[in-house]
Amino acid sequence: MKATRLAIPEVVLIEPKVFGDARGFFFESFNQKAFNEATGTNHQFVQDNHSRSAKGVLRGLHYQIPQPQGKLVRVVQGAVFDVAVDIRRSSPTFGQWVGEELSEHNHRQLWVPPGFAHGFLVLSDSAEFLYKTTDYYAPQFERCIAWNDPDIAVVWPQLKYAPILSAKDQQGLQLCHAEVFA
Repeated sequence: MKATRLAIPEVVLIEPKVFGDARGFFFESFNQKAFNEATGTNHQFVQDNHSRSAKGVLRGLHYQIPQPQGKLVRVVQGAVFDVAVDIRRSSPTFGQWVGEELSEHNHRQLWVPPGFAHGFLVLSDSAEFLYKTTDYYAPQFERCIAWNDPDIAVVWPQLKYAPILSAKDQQGLQLCHAEVFA
């Protein structure tokens, strides 16, 4: 696999080697040893999640305090614009974001480490989104930063109208008011 550190170097874009022919394709979607080498981490995953969303749905920007989750995310059907926001106050990239298109066609994955808020916008008619987490979901620790926080200023592609948000995501706080990591 090819691993590329993004503008925030802890966030890593992973592109697997895909072997295809007239019958279809095959690729190794996860290998713990290769993942650790590519990211320079030693995280273990404890939970796999799968969501399906319609076009225009925006999920995020989510994170958990004090039980942070690292996420290895990918799309198996459709396409999304996936975003990671650094919310570690002591980081030189605090408040900055990176984003990548993930799709069923490019097979890309994004490593979003603990200490980051995460979200995605569905670009296709629908999308099935899979992700591995380094800690368990704990709703009492879940937090949300507003998807349109002007201080973060994520540039969401193809956003002609207000996105479709959950009630929880409509209550997202601005980064300046949110609980963040030290």
